[in-house]
Amino acid sequence: MVQAHTQISAYISKETKDLVEQYVRSCGVKKGFLVESALLHHLKALEELPADVIIPPRLVVSLESGEAVLEQLEKPAESTDAMKALFRDD
Repeated sequence: MVQAHTQISAYISKETKDLVEQYVRSCGVKKGFLVESALLHHLKALEELPADVIIPPRLVVSLESGEAVLEQLEKPAESTDAMKALFRDD
C-alpha cells in the first residue's frame, strides 16, 4: 500500500529552525519525519491528557505581570518557616 503525503507550510522562529537543523544533523533523521513525529506526539498528548496538565512551551505575560515577576526576582520575599523546613538538610 502506498501512503499519500501532504506538504504543509509553516513559519517558525530562527531559534526553532536552528534546533531542528541541529537535531536532524545529530540524529540522522529527516526533517519531515521529525515534524510528523512531533505533531503526532503533541496531538496525541492533547487528546489523552487533561487540559490542565499541558504546559505550553511559551508563556505570554502582560507588561504589568512581567514587571511583577521581575520585582519578585529582584526583591524576593523572606522565606517562611515552612519553606526553611522544606529545604533544611536534616
